[in-house]
Amino acid sequence: GGWDPGRLSALQNVTQLISHSFTSQFVFPVLGHTEPPSDLYQQLIALWQHWLPTEALTTFQKGGYYMIEQKARKLRVIALNTNLWAVENDVEDPGGQWQWLDSQLAKLYRNRQTVYLVGHIAPGFDERQGSPPRLGLAPRHNARYVQMISKYSEVIMGQFFSHLHSDTFRIVYTHTGVPVSSIFLAPAVTPQRTVSGTNNPGLRLYKFDTDTGQLLDYSQYYLDLTAANQKGEADWSLEYNFTSYYQLSEVSPKALHDLAQMFTTEEGKEVFGRYWVANSVQVYNLPTNLAWVNAHYCAITQLDFTGYHNCLMTRASALAAASSGQDAITSAAFLVLTTAIIFLVLR
Repeated sequence: GGWDPGRLSALQNVTQLISHSFTSQFVFPVLGHTEPPSDLYQQLIALWQHWLPTEALTTFQKGGYYMIEQKARKLRVIALNTNLWAVENDVEDPGGQWQWLDSQLAKLYRNRQTVYLVGHIAPGFDERQGSPPRLGLAPRHNARYVQMISKYSEVIMGQFFSHLHSDTFRIVYTHTGVPVSSIFLAPAVTPQRTVSGTNNPGLRLYKFDTDTGQLLDYSQYYLDLTAANQKGEADWSLEYNFTSYYQLSEVSPKALHDLAQMFTTEEGKEVFGRYWVANSVQVYNLPTNLAWVNAHYCAITQLDFTGYHNCLMTRASALAAASSGQDAITSAAFLVLTTAIIFLVLR
């Protein structure tokens, strides 16, 4: 929906709560699902100016995006306003965000400085969405983002998005198929109960190397909403640690690529089952349909429409062929068994 007094009031309440809870921590606010009207930017600046330096406030005023640097921690964060690239904004460079982002990444690349990218709508498709699939970003912006990430992947240490309310990830490849960057999508604090997906509330804590910026691990916390409603109180608990949950030795694009490939194998059924349960933050039971594996695998590994469509078609054909082959084997076995029975009866 659009912006109304209730939405702004909710933002004020959340800002106050976070400020009170994390008094000594750095907070990087990022615009979410709905683009605010231009006259509201000034109110948001007044709300968040205690977190952002002057340079960040300048670009935020222009389009809701900014870069912030904590030199003592060698930490740089680029906060994107992905609303500018949403499907309804299919124009060349809304808000000048593309030109700004390219200049920032080019400068970081020249200086060999690392950065995290944070936004709301990730490129690619909803892994839980039915047919026809829809991009979250306009096609031109989706393609441009993936190309830019591939170009500057050496200095991008992590990408963190949300929007889908699900727990999943994406992999960015070069044009030759080499995994060079990854995107983590964290589940939301707000629960969702829709036909496109369901989730319990979740919170995530990332662990990274303060010298290199390398992402090391994360801990996913969750709230069992059904149990909370029954008890009348919220009991947040640790759901899993990423590396131990998936038995990974590192968090890298190559490791995530190998994990996604494992989802599609017979040996990886149990691993995909873990992912499937985590995807809804402990709402779904174990998967029973191989088509679900294909939908998630293609969404994770193919972020453009053509690649995603081809992936789904290829895997659907393979699944159908495997099913036909199994039917043929079953029919042949039945024929042999029938012949044997007839032979025994006649004899």
